[in-house]
Amino acid sequence: MSSFRLLNPPTLPAPAGYSQIGVIGAGELIVIAGQVALDAQGTLVGPDDFRAQAIQVFRNLLAALDAVGATPRNVVKLTTFVTDISQLPAFRAARDMFLDPAAPPTSTLVQVARLFRPEFLIEVEAIAVR
Repeated sequence: MSSFRLLNPPTLPAPAGYSQIGVIGAGELIVIAGQVALDAQGTLVGPDDFRAQAIQVFRNLLAALDAVGATPRNVVKLTTFVTDISQLPAFRAARDMFLDPAAPPTSTLVQVARLFRPEFLIEVEAIAVR
């Protein structure tokens, strides 16, 4: 695995549940398109259920990582789009099932009016390095 570090320097505000900075050394950059709550057959998982959708999104991210020989430890950046910011605790709980909560990747979370299909409640894209 290439070298990368996640850090939270004392000169920046202490983040809650993410790292402020990711420093990437030599390696392969992996960019994963936004994942939504569709299973491998294209069926929506968890209609009107944010938690179920978030879990499926992270299952899809892990499948994408696995397809290129990477693991959740390789993730250095997440960008998350949600339609309801009040679901942040459910998002973090789902994320922490799949990613190490002791070393969370750098992250951005944005509330949007809607995603590309109205039944989707969350979409997550990732950057990883190995």
